[in-house]
Amino acid sequence: MSTIKLYRHPLSGHSHRVELFLSLLNIDAEIIDVDLLKGEHKSPEFLAKNPAGQVPVLEDGDLILHDSNAILVYLAATYDKNHSYYPHDPVAAAEVQRYLSAAAGPIASGPATARLITVFSAALDADKAIATAHAILARFEADLNGKNWLVGEEISLADIANYAYIAHAPEGNVNLADYPNVQAWLKRIEALDNFVAMTSTPIGLAA
Repeated sequence: MSTIKLYRHPLSGHSHRVELFLSLLNIDAEIIDVDLLKGEHKSPEFLAKNPAGQVPVLEDGDLILHDSNAILVYLAATYDKNHSYYPHDPVAAAEVQRYLSAAAGPIASGPATARLITVFSAALDADKAIATAHAILARFEADLNGKNWLVGEEISLADIANYAYIAHAPEGNVNLADYPNVQAWLKRIEALDNFVAMTSTPIGLAA
């Protein structure tokens, strides 16, 4: 039986990237939902796991990790014996890291924030988030021109870290119609064996 537990919320793209990677690695983890609306992420029990009070949190035996990108790197280093998701080659590894930074930066402040406004009624600047989303999507569209994956010839953490919030960008009123390379890339990920989808919300352009 797996010793790995993933504490997540089903509408969290940060959680989904970890859940997706666990599935692609064929790791049978225990998925534990944290009810954010009821404040379970602020309970003493959860704060003992992550003082920031955020999902996801990964437990692997006695190890407790938070920050979704850090969890991805840990899982790749520990369980990906072929080193394909986070390659040892320094140039390829640097490229993957660049996209992890994109996931934590403009993807978080763009499509993720735009969706946060519509799905969770966050009091944030929708116009700014949507503009940021289109700027980073234009970059991804150019990066994926003539390519199947963001880095190299195989799927990597670069793709996994950025998938959820781009796939669900229409929920935040971010239209993907002008990004055919991005749309094709999303479909390639969704066609993978062991792909798991994130719960969709019929809101925004996705309504």
